[in-house]
Amino acid sequence: MSPVIRSSGTTKSSAPSQTASASTLSGVAKNKPQQTVTAESKKDGTKGAAKIRGNSKMVQRDVPAFSRQLAAMLSAGMPIVASLETLEEQAPNPKFRLAIAEVRKSIENGSSFSEALEPMPTIFDELFVSMVRSGERSGQLAETMKRIATLLENSAKLRRKVKSAMTYPTVVLILALVIAIGMIIFIVPVFAEMFGAFGSALPGPTQFLVDLSKNMKTWAPIVIPLIIAGVWSFKKWKNTEKGKFTMDGFFLRAPVFGVLVQKVAIGRFARTLGQLVQSGVPILGALEIVSKATGNTVIGDAILQARAAVEKGETMSSGLANKPGIPMLLVRMMQAGEKTGKVDEMLDSIADTYEDEVETMLAGLTSMLEPLLMVVLGVVIGGIVVCMFLPIFKIGQVVSG
Repeated sequence: MSPVIRSSGTTKSSAPSQTASASTLSGVAKNKPQQTVTAESKKDGTKGAAKIRGNSKMVQRDVPAFSRQLAAMLSAGMPIVASLETLEEQAPNPKFRLAIAEVRKSIENGSSFSEALEPMPTIFDELFVSMVRSGERSGQLAETMKRIATLLENSAKLRRKVKSAMTYPTVVLILALVIAIGMIIFIVPVFAEMFGAFGSALPGPTQFLVDLSKNMKTWAPIVIPLIIAGVWSFKKWKNTEKGKFTMDGFFLRAPVFGVLVQKVAIGRFARTLGQLVQSGVPILGALEIVSKATGNTVIGDAILQARAAVEKGETMSSGLANKPGIPMLLVRMMQAGEKTGKVDEMLDSIADTYEDEVETMLAGLTSMLEPLLMVVLGVVIGGIVVCMFLPIFKIGQVVSG
């Protein structure tokens, strides 16, 4: 039975009925007395950990593998410190190896696993730490680490599919643009000089390319810095709270791709919330965490509004109804889960549904974009070539004249 979704205030966590063994949760050897964590030791540990900053490669590759391997070791009964020592030795990323070492040292100084992870939010985010904390409280840390590993692996898998589908058209369009600009700047002037020697007027399309080539050379020193400044300013604005919210709303409303963005965000929301609920994270805390994990601030804001409704005693489905970016299918399925008392299972089912739809949509977009890109390449590159060779068709008239 999943946790209750209604709440009249702060959700109280019940005391765990089962206490994890000391070897699993603390990793301290039986013949070694547990050390008292002094303010100085905690400060030093935090300072050392704070210096280690994660990157996207570390979070997407190293952390899921670390979670899966740690889950396997804990399930086999290995103490957590011994498990971390093993993972530290075999970690291929030197920076991530240092992060594991900081976690291990913090645990040896008396911190819990979740407390040891907190000083490194760029590597182990709030979602990771909250699930670990719930696993410690329930005495099911190994099972929780399996859930974390599955969640991170599914998220990375979906991200790779979206990135792979978008990489091909992006590369082709960039190459087409570079080739077109190169032909206009370097090749068109050669043809212009060759035909200019005949003293005859060039055809309209060819003359347009010649004028465009001259203007590009003249205005490039001014236009290029302006473009760079514009891109920099746009990125700066997009990283602001208002800019990100505006752009996320634009992506949700975009034709074709807006539906894809929505499905990816909803699938991530359902998968993450389902894992948090199964791990025993209180629903109010889970909704706050998952609002930051959807990848879309518009949908994240709708989830925070639903959290406020749940805090007042309403159901989560009613709190999500009629919110921007929230499809009615999600609301109806959650209503069914709330009636049967199986919200966590329903959330997993919702995640599976939307992730399958994303895969189908990506396959359809890829098959549709391939011929469309060929048409674009033919029009752009072929058009330039035809315009350059157009005067050749009249060269006989020019020479005889």
